[in-house]
Amino acid sequence: MRNILLCAALFLMMFSSCTTKPTMVACVGDSITEGAKHKWQSKTAYPRVLGDLLGKDFSVVNCGRSGTTALKESNFTYWKCNEFSNVFAVHPGVITIKLGTNDSKPGNWNTERFKKDYQSLIDTFLTIQPKPQIYLCCPVPVFEHSRFRIRGEVVTNEVIPLIKSLAEENNLPLIDLYKPFLGKGDLVPDGVHPEAEGAALIAEIISKQIN
Repeated sequence: MRNILLCAALFLMMFSSCTTKPTMVACVGDSITEGAKHKWQSKTAYPRVLGDLLGKDFSVVNCGRSGTTALKESNFTYWKCNEFSNVFAVHPGVITIKLGTNDSKPGNWNTERFKKDYQSLIDTFLTIQPKPQIYLCCPVPVFEHSRFRIRGEVVTNEVIPLIKSLAEENNLPLIDLYKPFLGKGDLVPDGVHPEAEGAALIAEIISKQIN
């Protein structure tokens, strides 16, 4: 009888391990997440590298869209793009949010609306059942030679402090992608978009947090 029970238990363990689905990870973001400016975007964008680092227990989906903002009223809001809907479609167990860079552009930036809309984004993602673990990411630095109307001083002095406060107020983990890039402008050739090596650094930092 004991042998039968042992065999049954082993069978159930094997069956369970074979049917366990990987945890879905949705990477929300702008062009840096999407992989813009990468020669081999599908292979070197940080969500792809992140998937390789996390391994078979995770499945990473790139939900980045170039030019988007957390602000609902802007030149291109994340709220109205297909990638926003894709987040819900994949039923993620983990969501990383890396927005705020394009929010700093003249005509977009508004301190009160940014915090309100970013909070609304968090609340909206938390309606997914079961509730996902959300990670907030501080944007990478904007270097002086940027030519995209993105204002580095706004990202540094206003966007990042607000994201930090939102992480604290919502008791969410914060991933700092800003400090690791300081002094590493060579990884960001156009001043905004990390190239392949920079994307790999982002993926490494995020993978360590998720693991």
